[in-house]
Amino acid sequence: MTAPVFVVEHFKAGSGGQYVLDGPEGRHAVSVKRLRAGEDVILTDGAGRWADCVVLGTEGKDRLIVQMDSYSEEPAEEPRITVVQALPKGDRGEVAVETMTETGVDAIVPWAASRCITQWKGDRGLKALAKWRATAREAGKQSRRVRFPEIGDAATTKQVAALLANADFAAVLHEDTEVGTEPFVTAELPTSGEIVLVVGPEGGISPEEIELFTGAGAKTYHLGRTVLRTSTAGTVATAVLMARSGRWH
Repeated sequence: MTAPVFVVEHFKAGSGGQYVLDGPEGRHAVSVKRLRAGEDVILTDGAGRWADCVVLGTEGKDRLIVQMDSYSEEPAEEPRITVVQALPKGDRGEVAVETMTETGVDAIVPWAASRCITQWKGDRGLKALAKWRATAREAGKQSRRVRFPEIGDAATTKQVAALLANADFAAVLHEDTEVGTEPFVTAELPTSGEIVLVVGPEGGISPEEIELFTGAGAKTYHLGRTVLRTSTAGTVATAVLMARSGRWH
């Protein structure tokens, strides 16, 4: 198994390259993971910078002392994949964020589509967004990533259209094949730049939204013969993009 990942704000080691991981991350390392001297760990800021470390020992229940001699930076991968995710019901939003993070998506934009039952407003919206961001962080650690996906603020339909207009490849998943959708698995993908993919709500994307998105340069695609839930479709589509764009090679 690869070394566990812990998030830090800086990489300033003390004398001899010793670094003390404390706070919630240190407590998790010491009291939950029960790491011991000689075990390997990875420290990251979640933005691509990371360090291979070896545990030297522990202090109390929340301080892990490690040896950190240097750190590296992982370059951003190409093409960059952003998924615009319509707001699902209940905790399905966190499920979508978790599995897309594990698959390798670079950014997730929450979208309040017209047919979304869930709407983020006021404090409720801020709490929901915080949950998505916390989920991405924990899923990034679990999947051993050192560059976690960005979770943007909730976007309006016009803001989503602007994202699509600026993308190198803009796709909208739409299960209604009668409107001229193409198979997603045969789409011609760029090897660099920005891919933006829109996943609609359980009730589907409205005709007005489709018209706005295609007017911005997007094309409509379907994944297969079955209709996936909104919390599943983004992960499946991301896996297709990873395999076909070369990022999994």
